Amino acid sequence: MPKVKTKSGAKKRFTLTGTGKIKRKHAYKSHILTKKSTKRKRNLTKMGMVHESDEGRVKAMLRIG
Repeated sequence: MPKVKTKSGAKKRFTLTGTGKIKRKHAYKSHILTKKSTKRKRNLTKMGMVHESDEGRVKAMLRIG
């Protein structure tokens, strides 16, 4: 039986914290930045957490227990 591989796209997008939660980046930070306010752009830079309703799907992509 071969090993089960992690989804490579998920591996690039998500990281685990020490407590087992999943960190993610915010969307809408890559283009059309001139019309977005400075405060909005600054807050999009910060990391967010994956919602608990989506954690199961992300863990399945990352092949975490």
